[in-house]
Formats: sequence, structure tokens, C-alpha cells
Amino acid sequence: MPKYQKLEVIPCSGALGAEISGVDLSCGLSDDTFEEIHRAFLEYQVIFFRGQNLTPGQHKAFSARFGPLIPHPYLEGVKGHPEIMLVKKEKHELHNFANAWHTDSSYHATPSLGSVLYAMDVPETGGDTLFTNMYLAYETLSEGMRRLLESLSARHSFYGSQGLRGYGREQDLKYAPSNLEDDPSIHEAVTHPVVRTHPETGRKALYVNGMFTIGFEGLTEKESAPLLEFLYRHATTPEFTCRFRWQQGSLAFWDNRCTMHYPVNDYPGQFRLMHRTTIRGDRPR
Repeated sequence: MPKYQKLEVIPCSGALGAEISGVDLSCGLSDDTFEEIHRAFLEYQVIFFRGQNLTPGQHKAFSARFGPLIPHPYLEGVKGHPEIMLVKKEKHELHNFANAWHTDSSYHATPSLGSVLYAMDVPETGGDTLFTNMYLAYETLSEGMRRLLESLSARHSFYGSQGLRGYGREQDLKYAPSNLEDDPSIHEAVTHPVVRTHPETGRKALYVNGMFTIGFEGLTEKESAPLLEFLYRHATTPEFTCRFRWQQGSLAFWDNRCTMHYPVNDYPGQFRLMHRTTIRGDRPR
């Protein structure tokens, strides 16, 4: 019997990622089809669908099959749909949204399970998204380094080392309240294990990212920086990654518990519009 009977699942690379066909996400999914999508999500960490035609309500309905949706705590959502974050770059803008390797919402005390990004309008060329496998990032470290990292926790904040404070880009704050700097919550840090055990697969994954991780618990940012920089470089080794080329109507669903991603900013003078939902996860362990 084939592993997947309701879907066609084609891996994108040797590390992670698979493209799924044979399903219309605008329709209500049968339990059997949903189970296979969920299984592919856990197996490949990021799954892609093409040729979808989703209303905001249908986008939210698909996402909510996996768990409660989290509105962004600081950025405005789509009008009438606060659970959907607007990811937009105008033709005249130089920077795209969150242009660095990162894991969504690691600054939450209970960070997200995953994110679902839907392409409304894409440039003719460019604008791909890269993903990397944080299981492999952990598993390919030396035994001594794995043992060290398993004893550590790290601080994460929306105002993190390369988040609001480090980049300060108008693109990332375009939909934020003008008095965001006065909100004390953006300065607060949460602590997560540097090595997370995935609650569904039981595999261990590295859980730090250059955008929101400030430093290791008990160490200063300056003391933490050399090891964190090594981990970021190691985690983005090309052999751990896959690359997705967007088309209008494409949808990507990635697991924030075991991946990082990077939106490539290589489409100057072109417009890009995406809608993103974020699914609440479990407290890291």
C-alpha cells in the first residue's frame, strides 16, 4: 500500500519539504485527508500546495484544523480577520518583511506550532523562501556540543538582537502602532530550552534563531554571541535546506518547532502580497 492514498506527496530536497497535490484546501477536508496532510507535515516539516483559491475564512479554517490561531501581538491583521497577518512589500520599498533566518513567535511563552502562508500576489521573479531543518542542525553536532546545549536555555524577545532593536526597519513595523516602543511587553524576554523535544515526533531540534534569540540564560549577550553565531551558521548549512518558488495561489505550512525560514529579498521594484496565520503550540520542553 502507498504511504499516502489521498494525496500525491513529492519531496523537494533530501533535507526537508514536500509538495502536495490532489487536494483543494478551500473545501472541507475529510478526516482521512486531514490525517495524511498532518502526517506529511510531521514527516517533511514544511509542506507546499499550489493552485489554491482561498478566502480569508477558508485560510483560517484550514489552519485552525491544527490548533487555535494566534493574532500577532504587535502588528495589525487583515481588516475583519485579526488572525491573518498581512505580509506586503510595495514596489518602492527596499526591504521585505522579516528578512533574516528566524523562527516565528519564539518570543511567546508558548510559541507557535506552525505558520500557514498564502500567496495573494507574487513577483514575476524572485521572492523565494528558504527553509532549514533544525533536527539536522542538532543531530549533526558533536556529542560534546549536543551535551552542552542540552544543559542551556536561551532568552527570546520580539525586541531581540535582530528583531525590532537590531533591524529597526520600517517594513517590519509598518502595521505596528506608532507607540509600540512604549509597550513594556516588547522588552520582556521569555526563556526556552536551546534543544527542544518535538511534542509529536519525539525528535530533538535546535531552538535558537538570529532574529529573536538574545542570549543564553545566565550569560550576557556579548558572552553568548560567539556560540550563537556558530549555531546560526551551522543551522543554515545548504545541505539542511530547501527552497520554495512561489506562484499566485501557493500555500506553505511549516513547523516552527523544528525549522527556520528566510524570505529572500531579490525582487526590487516588484509587488508582493501574502496572508499568514500562526497556530498556537505547546510550551517547549
